[in-house]
Amino acid sequence: MTMNKKHIGLIYTGGTVGMAMTEQGYAPMPDFAGALSRLLAASGDALPSYTLYAYPDPIDSTNATPQDWQRIGRDIAARYNDHDGFVVLHGTDTMAYTASALSFMLQGLRKPVIVTGSQIPLGAVRSDAPQNLITALQLAASDAINEVALYFNQRLLRGNRATKVSTECFDAFDSPNCPRLAEAGIDVRFNSAVLLPRAAQERFELPDYGARVVLPVRFVPGMPVSAVQAMIDLKPQAMILQCYGAGNAPDRDPALMDMLAQASAKGIVLAACSQSLHGRVAIGTYAAGAGMKQAGVVGTGDMTFEAIFTKLHHLLALGLTPEAVRTGLLRNLAGELTG
Repeated sequence: MTMNKKHIGLIYTGGTVGMAMTEQGYAPMPDFAGALSRLLAASGDALPSYTLYAYPDPIDSTNATPQDWQRIGRDIAARYNDHDGFVVLHGTDTMAYTASALSFMLQGLRKPVIVTGSQIPLGAVRSDAPQNLITALQLAASDAINEVALYFNQRLLRGNRATKVSTECFDAFDSPNCPRLAEAGIDVRFNSAVLLPRAAQERFELPDYGARVVLPVRFVPGMPVSAVQAMIDLKPQAMILQCYGAGNAPDRDPALMDMLAQASAKGIVLAACSQSLHGRVAIGTYAAGAGMKQAGVVGTGDMTFEAIFTKLHHLLALGLTPEAVRTGLLRNLAGELTG
């Protein structure tokens, strides 16, 4: 990786990485910029230069909203020509959602956007923050990356393929249905066959992520169909049906399929995903899923839940019709979906 003269935009949005222990528990440290500067100064010329943009109101990622994704995406777009790459420091709880959303806002990237953070605060003993930060800065200076990626504990993952898999291990994230983009051991080894090629032109889409409602429904054995109807009665623009296996839902009660068909007819986009981490959804593969297809439910292939959720928000924010959202959901926009 060549990083001489590279200048990275380092956006601190919040998260554990910038916390310190207080009597009330973890809270934003008073001088994150100073702590960061002292850490990175020790690396000398081994790192690219950077400019820190620290949010004055750090986001606790558990409270993050689509408007926060929009804020980060627009901040990157506004400074896009000022930097050779970006690092976004973010809390781990919803990091995969933000990384996915950024990939849809910043389509056609021609430089890296690396999302990272830590399980332990920067100033704490045994913190994983220093290596995540340092390597993320190095990756943001790479000419090989032209997409939104999530870096955590030696793993570089496609942002819209990542999901959080552990709250205790340093290996907090993985991408079950997509090979890792790179492994950072003694050397950084890129998987060039997986990395997105450099686009001819950026295709940024930064719509207003306003008051759209996308609701999840997770099927469990014996769940009353009235629970599904209660969600439909909230009048969401879209619902994500978390199904069994390859997209199967309980079809013994015809009332459920009638509910779904009526919801589709009213313009509610119904997207089916699997509760399994690995594999893809194929509606109608089994007889138990045939009714879903007839009810207008759309399968989502091998996308993560986070990618489906953020993609639906993005497509709805573009003002598309329900049918156009259903079609767009099945179109690969930023590497989130295997064709």
